[in-house]
Amino acid sequence: MRVVIAEDSALLREGLRALLVDEGVDVVGVTSDADGLLALLEGGARPDVVVTDVRMPPTYTDEGIRAALELRERWPRTGVLVLSQHVETGQTARLMEREGAGVGYLLKDRVMLVDELVSALDRVARGGFVVDPEVVRRLLGHARRTDPLAALTARERDVLASMAEGRTNAGIGAALHLSQSAVEKHVNAIVRKLDLPDSDGYSRRLLAVIRYLDGASAPEV
Repeated sequence: MRVVIAEDSALLREGLRALLVDEGVDVVGVTSDADGLLALLEGGARPDVVVTDVRMPPTYTDEGIRAALELRERWPRTGVLVLSQHVETGQTARLMEREGAGVGYLLKDRVMLVDELVSALDRVARGGFVVDPEVVRRLLGHARRTDPLAALTARERDVLASMAEGRTNAGIGAALHLSQSAVEKHVNAIVRKLDLPDSDGYSRRLLAVIRYLDGASAPEV
């Protein structure tokens, strides 16, 4: 797997590079800002996944997200794994709504869990999507009663939370101790209750996750 790292903290940037190299990942470029990230790709780096911070110089607001959106437009086969110090649900929904498959969002605390990090990179590289379990937990904790997600049962919420983490039906069944047929029934119920349309661009399963990330969230925490 070929990876480019964009992170303004030199300590984290070099630590992440060393960690990934130890795991057999080919780190083909590192940079400290969004302009440097785009310059690496323009210069011929062709990573399978770009790992980028949300907030980078010069304003430390959303440079990483904006760079991720631009690079996916210009190099659509390149996956993006966003790292953030805090839960920023609006940014998550923004990236996933625009880009869908091949994106992920992890908290920086997750970096030290090497197996989880490498697994997330692999899933994003293969076109999957990954959301940090802590993000999912906080979204559930800030759900509003007026939200359409209120129509879901507790078990359906569990299934949707697992979907948001990027699990397959088999993975959801294993995590929640459900048969695959039971998982499929819950997924169908979720899609029906959220009144999701058929879409040529995205599967209704992905639309359900986007609705979950967008509708269940309070302002950034």
